[in-house]
Amino acid sequence: MALWCYCLFCLLIRSLSGTCSNSPGETRRPWVAASLAPGEVMEISDGVCKFPKQRLSWWQAQESCEQRFGHLPMGPPDGVPASRLRDSVWLGQRETSLRRPPRRSERTTVALVFGEKTADRAARLRTPLPALEALTACAHLQWDSRSPEVAAIFSLAAPALANALQLRAFAEPGGAVRAALVVRGHHAPFLAAFRADGRWHHVCATWEQRGGRWALFADGRRRATARGLGADQPVPPGGILVLGQDQDSPGGGFSARDAFSGNLTDFHLWARVLSPAQLHRARACDPPPDGLLFVWDPGSLDITPSLLQPVPTRLPCPVPSEECPTWNPEPPTEGSEFCLQPLLFLCCYQKETYQQLQDVRLWPGQDVISKVNALANAIVLLPDPLSEAPEALTLDKASRFLGLLDRVLVEETTPLGPAALLATLHFLKRVTALGAGEPEPLTGPWEQLGRGVVSVASRILEKQVAGAWLSLSEVVGGPMALVASMQRLAPLLSTVLTSEQPRMSIQHHHAGLEVRSLHLREASAGGYIFTMPGGHPEGPGHIHIPAGEVRRLLGKGLSGVTMIHSWFTSSVFQYALGVPALEPQASDSSEEAHRMQRFLSTQVGSAILSSEVWDAVGEVSTAVTFHLQHQAQSPSVPSPPPSPHTGGSWATAGCSVLSLYQDSTACFCNHSTSFAVLLQVYDIQRGPEEESLLRTLSFVGCGVSLCALATTFLLFLAAGVPKSERTTVHKNLTFSLASAEGFLMASEWAKDNKVACVAVTAAMHFLFLVAFSWMLVEGLLLWNKVVAVSMRPGPKMRLYYVIGWGMPVVIVAITMATSPHDYVAAGHCWLDVHTDTIWAFAGPVLLVLLANTYILFRVVMVTVSSARRRASMLSPQPGLRQQIKIQMWATVKPVLVLLPILGLTWLVGILVHLSPVWAYIAVGLNSFQGPYIFLVYAAYNGEVRSALQRMTEKKAAALAVGQAGPTTVTISCGTCSGPSSQQPPGPWEAPRTPPRRHVALRGQISAPCGPRAVAEQ
Repeated sequence: MALWCYCLFCLLIRSLSGTCSNSPGETRRPWVAASLAPGEVMEISDGVCKFPKQRLSWWQAQESCEQRFGHLPMGPPDGVPASRLRDSVWLGQRETSLRRPPRRSERTTVALVFGEKTADRAARLRTPLPALEALTACAHLQWDSRSPEVAAIFSLAAPALANALQLRAFAEPGGAVRAALVVRGHHAPFLAAFRADGRWHHVCATWEQRGGRWALFADGRRRATARGLGADQPVPPGGILVLGQDQDSPGGGFSARDAFSGNLTDFHLWARVLSPAQLHRARACDPPPDGLLFVWDPGSLDITPSLLQPVPTRLPCPVPSEECPTWNPEPPTEGSEFCLQPLLFLCCYQKETYQQLQDVRLWPGQDVISKVNALANAIVLLPDPLSEAPEALTLDKASRFLGLLDRVLVEETTPLGPAALLATLHFLKRVTALGAGEPEPLTGPWEQLGRGVVSVASRILEKQVAGAWLSLSEVVGGPMALVASMQRLAPLLSTVLTSEQPRMSIQHHHAGLEVRSLHLREASAGGYIFTMPGGHPEGPGHIHIPAGEVRRLLGKGLSGVTMIHSWFTSSVFQYALGVPALEPQASDSSEEAHRMQRFLSTQVGSAILSSEVWDAVGEVSTAVTFHLQHQAQSPSVPSPPPSPHTGGSWATAGCSVLSLYQDSTACFCNHSTSFAVLLQVYDIQRGPEEESLLRTLSFVGCGVSLCALATTFLLFLAAGVPKSERTTVHKNLTFSLASAEGFLMASEWAKDNKVACVAVTAAMHFLFLVAFSWMLVEGLLLWNKVVAVSMRPGPKMRLYYVIGWGMPVVIVAITMATSPHDYVAAGHCWLDVHTDTIWAFAGPVLLVLLANTYILFRVVMVTVSSARRRASMLSPQPGLRQQIKIQMWATVKPVLVLLPILGLTWLVGILVHLSPVWAYIAVGLNSFQGPYIFLVYAAYNGEVRSALQRMTEKKAAALAVGQAGPTTVTISCGTCSGPSSQQPPGPWEAPRTPPRRHVALRGQISAPCGPRAVAEQ
């Protein structure tokens, strides 16, 4: 009974705490949550994540998730209990630098084997070295952990100085190898460089004479740097370089105590300091050639007989970037680990996407999957994309399965269904991932595999498959997922290129691929041009890497590269186009949105042409120009609405239109990637409501400004303002600016007529240039009156007319003559901002604004100085507050008055691209320019007001005389003498102030004095 009760008690405790004590002496362990099971799915804040419970490198983990149409989490996976996920997991990377793994390889070289520490083992360079003002020395080392004493890895002894240069090191027992650089007998401290673990490590030391700056690098990381080591003097000439020994005299004086014990290979010496990026290249088995004094070649060394003969060694060539982001659940922190280290990972999905992937088995079109699997007698196409493949895929199997799949697709009479398309795309992802992340390219039928991939890709890009692509748009993001798979395969195909076969070209109806080895010096004169099938090297269908880019690559030390081009000509891209919708979207915050590239949801209007350049380490970005033919837009298949979540997202950053023709477009991009001509562009950052509001505000603002300017010009004409330089300049400015804004308001109605659009564009170009030219004249006139204080009359107005009207005529004429096809932009009546034509307007305007800014600055200085002198004359000792007030008003007043007149409010237009707020500010300020000119030139202008007053008095006097009678009297009045001159004047008398005036009045006149001549009619 007691035993039964004890067992029942244990069951109760086990159910509550997870354990039970078997004896009274045992301590009960706390309850521990079970770890995540393989394949377990958890909900997170923005979707779901699946736990494969595999340990893979970052590249392999990313490939594994992408094959399942998922992605690595972009941040800490909220909702995953830290108690169940006990180890670090990989995180995804938004930047493109890790989107595709650089090539990893190993190369076979020879190593020098330094055994026990003896005095007769060394390798000496036969040629003496010159004087060195700077140097970099690098080598791969395997340190013998059984030898903890200090040893010389290499040494340089000159006739005048035995300890000219050394790299010395020693190993701590069970710890790190500490290294120190010695220059001209000056010894740097020993610092930890790498672990004494018996593995190969890459060690570099740099030094330069100026300041004695030195640095120590190990395995691609800077371990130490400082100044003052052997400063201001070079390493003496005639030095002898010895590997593995210290020298007491040039080429001799060895001792067992300082001998190196271990293996050494890949030693290089440069007569300059390499940058960290160049050191990464040296570590990746691609040493920069510039300044190289010694290239690793045991044949150029005198090796002592007691030293073993060099032995072949496999040297790892890592990639420059090897750290990838991680998340550690306990404690929750983000960090980084080496990308090649195997870690756990999660594959995450949006909830709707994951639900669709679960329902794939219920989709129609499963017969193609069954037919392919039956012919292959294996599971080639997975009915469930979330499941694991039953067996690993090899190159031979993949080539054979691709042949079977291609045959089934050819024989299939009905259009491919969504289920079969998804299974085919999943299989292609598995095939193109073969060899990714491997330290050395796999050997096998790569060319046969490439031809099979391109053939299958062309089959599933047929027009009748467009409906299936649309069905999968939310799952795979459209056919651009296929483009990405082919681009991942292309670098692996370059492994089959040889000197006998430097080019491989694969071409099918809707897709093609070319991989080619290129010697850069052959293309340094005219650049490199690739022409797709059916294209023309000087017309549509080509891509060009300029000669300047080729010379830039040569300057980086590259001699040869691999050119990879792929092209896709299917109309499917018009219907369902996009990057994978599974890729997480950017933050919704406005600040981050403005920092991001602009993405455009659109339809593709041309073929897609990809260009990539690869060197021995990885991809190299280059600027390119490309010219593509437009494709007819077919509305037969409805396209999804523009949305970044359903595909259709292309980045336009770094690209611009060079030339726009009737049926083709030429573009420039400052990087290499996949290119296409985009039609029906929809800007996500500025919606249609915002565009409509800006258009309305601009139209209303132009209307207000036009009315104010027209009123000002008419007042100048009607009021009879006395002629002067100032009024003439004002008239020309108001007329030209009003006319330009009038044409601007009419440009919206002229864009449908090509001839009218060109005429309106030319008129606006000319009139706006005239307006800015007269703004410059306003500034020059202000300079003469205020700064230079020149009152001498001269032929200045002739010069002003040449500046105001002559220069714009010349600029517009030259522009239209040199760029007749690129003058007008497509879609609206204005200069083409994507070509150099826009500088025919922007250049002169910027020069005017800069000149007027300087003039305003000088005017403000003169005004402040005058105000200070006036204040000191009125009050010899003004108070501090009064001085500040006077100087502030003297500064603010000319700025407020002259800023719009000189056109400086247009400077805000430079900031429009930074934020929509600046667009509203620019519209407001430029709309206010017309009313402001009206206020300054007319409403508060003394000359205009006096002229209006005289005109009003004349009209009033004429009206009064008309009421009195028809008599016309001409009066000539002078000054009176005698007592009668003191009498007050009559109400209609002319004023008695000099100079003499002749006034014609109508009515009864009583002249108080002086002779008068009266003529009656």
